[in-house]
Amino acid sequence: MIFSRTAILLGGIVLFASAPAAAQSRLTREEYVERYKSIAVAHMERYGIPASITMAQGLLESNAGNSWLSRQSNNHFGIKCKRDWTGDRVYHDDDAKGECFRSYPTVEDSYDDHARFLDSQPRYDSLFAYSSTDYRSWARGLKAAGYATAPDYAERLVRIIEENRLYLLDRENGERLYAESRGIAVPLPDAPCAAPRVPEAAAECPIDPDAFGVTINGHCGYTVGMTNGVHHITARAGDTFESIGRNFRISASNLRRFNDLRGTAQPAAGDRIYIERKKRHWEGGTLLHTAREGETVRILAQRYGIRSRSIEKLNRLDRRTALTEGAQVKIR
Repeated sequence: MIFSRTAILLGGIVLFASAPAAAQSRLTREEYVERYKSIAVAHMERYGIPASITMAQGLLESNAGNSWLSRQSNNHFGIKCKRDWTGDRVYHDDDAKGECFRSYPTVEDSYDDHARFLDSQPRYDSLFAYSSTDYRSWARGLKAAGYATAPDYAERLVRIIEENRLYLLDRENGERLYAESRGIAVPLPDAPCAAPRVPEAAAECPIDPDAFGVTINGHCGYTVGMTNGVHHITARAGDTFESIGRNFRISASNLRRFNDLRGTAQPAAGDRIYIERKKRHWEGGTLLHTAREGETVRILAQRYGIRSRSIEKLNRLDRRTALTEGAQVKIR
């Protein structure tokens, strides 16, 4: 078993918590969701993982933040160390005695690691074919991929989602819908900044990337376009990932990741820069792309709004290799 046992077992573990941990007040499910739902929604936008699934797993695996493991190590998803883990760790009896679990500085770090783990592990690749509103398929897929050994794991997740109406978080304006379902008045957000007509040297204009929709076509001097359902801008002369990131409140490292780049790479004027994670699959009708001279896997990935790794897997290619002119490359 890769992960900790779920809520039924974790609830009992609380009895053996240390005195300081036991002295902490217990969170209710409602309090837990209220505290962490914004992180889950942000990860849904970045990775495509339903916010309802993230919240249900957090509730189940951490017993709503009350389990010994979550209080001792901020580990809310029961993720074990594995070979590639270089961070802090704690030891806890699970399937075997003294198993190694990841320990995080904050709960937010645990949520971030959970999203990256699902996104990076090949065993979960099939899940991303499902819509971020299809929580039932995600729940079944997690169980089938081996996230937990409990035979009714998928049913538990679905029950938590439906009992707590977490599926509302998966919808557009989900946090508002969820709050309204609980009778909480939510103030209207400030209107996003209008497309400014300013010179390129104008001051940076921060904007929440989740605040605009497909009908908004400009922010802070950038035209926001969409390919394959993914938002992007065109880099201007002098732009860096750091400056773009400040304008759209996205870290430079995430921008590089969204655009299949690493290290200290910077954009060139005219480059298409995705400001959210590209999709794993091309949703258009075209099945094949006829390669042109000098094209690479990454060039195609940027053109179609899909991840380089998806094209590599479909065609067994290396993204650094130039494609042969006229070659038929699968994109779906």
